[in-house]
Amino acid sequence: MLARNDQLREVLKRAAAALLAGGPEFALAGSYALWVYGGPEPVHDVDLVVAETDADAAAETLEQAGFLVHRPPEDWLFKACDGDAVVDVLFRLNGVTVDAATLQSAEVLDVLAIRMPVLPPTQVVLEKLCSLNEHHCDFATLLPGVRAVREQVDWDQVRAGTAANDFAVAFLVLTDRLGITR
Repeated sequence: MLARNDQLREVLKRAAAALLAGGPEFALAGSYALWVYGGPEPVHDVDLVVAETDADAAAETLEQAGFLVHRPPEDWLFKACDGDAVVDVLFRLNGVTVDAATLQSAEVLDVLAIRMPVLPPTQVVLEKLCSLNEHHCDFATLLPGVRAVREQVDWDQVRAGTAANDFAVAFLVLTDRLGITR
């Protein structure tokens, strides 16, 4: 596991450094963003977001930095790979186009000795909960991260933003009952 974490940290640093040097604007998202705010370190991949209009420029920058860029059938991301370490570069979040406002909500923080924009915990939790559905509904993977950042999340905003998603509402009932979100 330690080797995997080291590998993911290295690709995170390389991808961020490349985008900081060559553009376009981006932000750290997903579980690694929660990690920056105190959540558990992920072992699957790194998530970055770019504006949809900048997706091709981001792919070009990462290719020039030595990443192998793969465009899967899903039309909301591309993958930048270095060996078996993957950076998912998302330009739509739950069907909503990433735009300048999304990127401007990021806070610039030191991450692995590199200053980079990081999406705030409220937005990351909101996106993670909005992605829950009948095919992807793993509360066990969400609980540790949500528990770790609970005091940094605007729960009223999360509740309002997830009210139409029954899976997210069920997760929030569980976290309320566990005393996480109260």
